[in-house]
Amino acid sequence: MGVFEIRLPDVGEGVAEAELIEWHVKPGDVVREDDILAAVMTDKAAVEVPSSADGTVLELGGDIGAMIPVGGVLVRLEVEGAGNAAASAPEAEAEQAAETAPGTQPEPVPEPAAKKPVRRMPPLEGAKPLAAPSVRARARAEGVNLRQVPGSGPAGRISHEDLDNWIASGGIKQGGVTRGRNTGVEEIRVVGMRRKIAEKMAQAKRQIPHITIVEEVEMGALEDLRAALNKKHEGSRPKLTLLPFLLRAIVEAVREQPGLNARFDDEEGVIHRHGGVHAGIATQTEQGLTVPVVHHAEAGSLWDNAAEIQRLAEAARDGSIKREELSGGTITITSLGPLGAIATTPIVNYPEVAIVGVNKMQIRPVWDGQQFRPRKMMNLSCSFDHRVVDGWDAAVFVQKLKSLLETPAMLFVEG
Repeated sequence: MGVFEIRLPDVGEGVAEAELIEWHVKPGDVVREDDILAAVMTDKAAVEVPSSADGTVLELGGDIGAMIPVGGVLVRLEVEGAGNAAASAPEAEAEQAAETAPGTQPEPVPEPAAKKPVRRMPPLEGAKPLAAPSVRARARAEGVNLRQVPGSGPAGRISHEDLDNWIASGGIKQGGVTRGRNTGVEEIRVVGMRRKIAEKMAQAKRQIPHITIVEEVEMGALEDLRAALNKKHEGSRPKLTLLPFLLRAIVEAVREQPGLNARFDDEEGVIHRHGGVHAGIATQTEQGLTVPVVHHAEAGSLWDNAAEIQRLAEAARDGSIKREELSGGTITITSLGPLGAIATTPIVNYPEVAIVGVNKMQIRPVWDGQQFRPRKMMNLSCSFDHRVVDGWDAAVFVQKLKSLLETPAMLFVEG
């Protein structure tokens, strides 16, 4: 028998290390070639690492949250044959003792000790539990409150087996929950996507002096146009939301102000103004906030961009999105949808220099010079990197967006 070391492969994009976010095996497990061993998080996305050999897991290369360098040992397997690594220290000592004392039997080498299990606590009431969509759907069908179910997976993730155990043990279902004191405290390590989000937000807020402009936009004409187009092309073209219209307005606005469709390399002191509009669309997923990028939005029609926005959002939510679809953005759109407030203060997506925030649409009384009339209104909240975007330029950009959205026919006028 030999020891076979499986090392973290080069996942591309110049990544030197990756964060270990999930183990799919434990010491003693028998694995086959191509079985998934672990998942790691790069700067862009989660990557699953398969086994390159058949064998039995001897040792794991780190705990959840550990940073593993490219080429570092991820898993050691016991395999048939010589393997690809030297024996571990205890095995080497045993072999040496056997050689120096002929005729005697070496002391048996103890199996590697299993890692101490992580203590898991029931989720705190009000905290969003971690679970796959299929687990959530099943819990809803069974009437089970997932906040009450202890998860055995990484970071307390709830599996189908956890749900089975909870139901089998007579766990309390929704509708029968009694109120009482909850003294539990859940300890959640900030790892994986959550850590990347935290790092990116801290970097953006730390390095970028933000300026935010909030402007009212009358949306009645655009909403009427959107409804008419959806009705006309129902079933034959993608359904139009506000986002493709806003994306088209941004494409028009940055033609006049290319300095806002840019990335700022503050270490080199260089602004890279892009001809193509590569718009990030902030998307909430179960793992956290991701920003898929609609590349070359300037080249797509209204429906092309609508279809691409929908495709990227679905890929981000089901985990199938590619790393290249999460990179290269030059300006970002963020929206809380129906949960949006009257105004927000978006954080610029570093190293971009501008972000456009969509707020809640609602009927408000608007003075027309003679009387108040009900109008469908929405606020845009736009933030800018004040190091390279002056307040005047920011205001001109916001007013251009307002003008285009309030007169949507201008979105389709060439030149």
